[in-house]
Amino acid sequence: MWKRAVCTKDCPDTCGLLAQVEDGRITRVKGDPDHPYTQGFICKKGARFPEHVHGPERLTEPLRRTGPKGSGEFEPITWDEALDEVADNIRRVVGEFGPEAVLPYSYAGHMGLVHRHSGDAFFNKLGASRLDATICGPAATAGFKASLGSGPSTEIQEAAKSDFIIIWGNNTLVTNVHAWPHFLRARKNGAKIVVVDPYRNPTAKEADRHIMLRPGTDAALALAVMHVLIAEDMLDHDFIATQTVGFDRLKERVMDWPPARAAEVCGLREDEIRGLARGYGTARAPYIRTGWGPARQLAGGMAMRTISLLPALVNAFAKPGGGITRSLGGAPGKAASLTRADLRPEGTRTVNMVLLGHALTELSDPPVKLLYNYLSNPAAVAPQSAQVMAGLAREDLFTVVQEMYMTDTARYADIILPGASFLEMGDIYRCYGHNYVQITRPVIKPVGQCRPILDTFQALAARLSFDDEVFSLTEEQCIERILAESAESPFMKGVDLDALRRGEPVRLNISPNPFSNGFNTPSGKVEFFSQSMADQGLDPLPDGAPLRDPEGGDAYPLEFITPPHPLLLNSAFNEIESIRERTGGPKVLIHPDAARVRGIVQGMTVRVFNGRGQIVVRAEVTKDTRPDLLVAEGLHWPNARPGEGSNQLTSQRITDMGNTCAFHCNKAEVEPLK
Repeated sequence: MWKRAVCTKDCPDTCGLLAQVEDGRITRVKGDPDHPYTQGFICKKGARFPEHVHGPERLTEPLRRTGPKGSGEFEPITWDEALDEVADNIRRVVGEFGPEAVLPYSYAGHMGLVHRHSGDAFFNKLGASRLDATICGPAATAGFKASLGSGPSTEIQEAAKSDFIIIWGNNTLVTNVHAWPHFLRARKNGAKIVVVDPYRNPTAKEADRHIMLRPGTDAALALAVMHVLIAEDMLDHDFIATQTVGFDRLKERVMDWPPARAAEVCGLREDEIRGLARGYGTARAPYIRTGWGPARQLAGGMAMRTISLLPALVNAFAKPGGGITRSLGGAPGKAASLTRADLRPEGTRTVNMVLLGHALTELSDPPVKLLYNYLSNPAAVAPQSAQVMAGLAREDLFTVVQEMYMTDTARYADIILPGASFLEMGDIYRCYGHNYVQITRPVIKPVGQCRPILDTFQALAARLSFDDEVFSLTEEQCIERILAESAESPFMKGVDLDALRRGEPVRLNISPNPFSNGFNTPSGKVEFFSQSMADQGLDPLPDGAPLRDPEGGDAYPLEFITPPHPLLLNSAFNEIESIRERTGGPKVLIHPDAARVRGIVQGMTVRVFNGRGQIVVRAEVTKDTRPDLLVAEGLHWPNARPGEGSNQLTSQRITDMGNTCAFHCNKAEVEPLK
């Protein structure tokens, strides 16, 4: 029997799936051919969901720690024992230190609106420290919003009609595979595909042109492109005059960024920059697909803000096939009646999730005494992981982890609660890579004693005598609340709710080019000059100066970035040995010139290090990276070396606009392992 499902693994595509079920087990997963956007094909990871759900290493019963933290020594216990112990420790910590001594930690391990937010009401009612979920997109969101406003951007399918496509910081063939066919249709009709990325990833290898800029210099490149567009008068003057603000001030700033200066900053040739600008400026319908890469730097918000202003200079919005895509899918949203922010005491402190290491080792008044982790693996993905690991190792920190596998973080838990997979629970899914929404029901019953996240929080709420209605709602009731509270959204107007409830993918009421209806900025126009940024004490104009990690210093001569391995994207399968083996393990890409002077040869084990820590990986000598750049691929890897987490070498500085991990723009050195 085939049953409908939706992939939840924090990818823009949010694929429609069909799962084959035999005797209560999932035997095969394939793409749903009736899904209007994903159209029946899925990525390599999706095809391996049966291994993910039924893997022999999956956690299927509650566990209590018996050995030292991090030892991985646990004993099975019952659910009642586990929940009683968690509830008792919550009462103990709250009674001794106050509710803010409890810190929830979660992110996008599940993208359904019900289960992803199922702990919100619980922790709000408790009065726990509020987690500021900053680790991925807020900087990109803030930068884009400052220029073009909030809301959905150009639909990816529109790119099929473009004649000049820039993929800027997005490894489409790995992280957004269903966009690629639309780009190929454009190419078949004569379009050129240009990739802007610091290294030659799979998408760059398939492009017509690759702009291999130095990490963290995206804004400088965008300003130099603007310089050429203005100097050579490749502008839509009517649009600029009527639909933008601050062009004269922008023009002054742009004059500071001629291609010659940007070429030096970006590590490019001047003719590469001029060629990019002329291709964009003379195109009939230029289109930009932005990824999250440009925002993974200390000036990430500014980088995204600057890139997103390019379409306004040529009015790409008015040209079929033109525009810019950052995020899609404007509804439904999380329901206020489910998250219950009104239950949270006024003045409750907020903890930035990228500062988890600081929170666990230095925060006081009160200190964090209980960590409740779900839908995330901070030991592998949070920055400053040496500090994170030191915090997790505290014997006085009671840690609860709800998880499917024994992750790095789970090894440091006091109680592990076995979590259900997305195929074992129902939910409603919006998407950020297409404009469809879908409801799913469980494909199979939970394996072993695993439980959905919502069920777990409802059971804990009962033990703590939380009697608000929200703590007794079922999955279906939560879905109906979300639909009811989203009914007033213009994006839900005319949506076939009956089809949605039947589990069919349903299109939202969103224009393929929403910018044709105006810009959701304070002025209602594209803001080259942002008064709202000026009011915050920020630079109101684009700024191309790269911000370098102040802790990196000149002692570490190489730039350093950490993209994921395609099979391990978003840490979905890191814990499954059979899948890890296929990747060949983590590696660092190093240019032959950089390898030669350091005595490094292909396949050698090397130490990559900076002032924060080190990693030990295999070297791949290749011209797919720059001579001044190390690309450490696949570092989100469990327990590779005790105490050496994947992000030790990355900074956790806040950006100028929104907070995010700075996975780019770090410095490092590499040497053969002695």
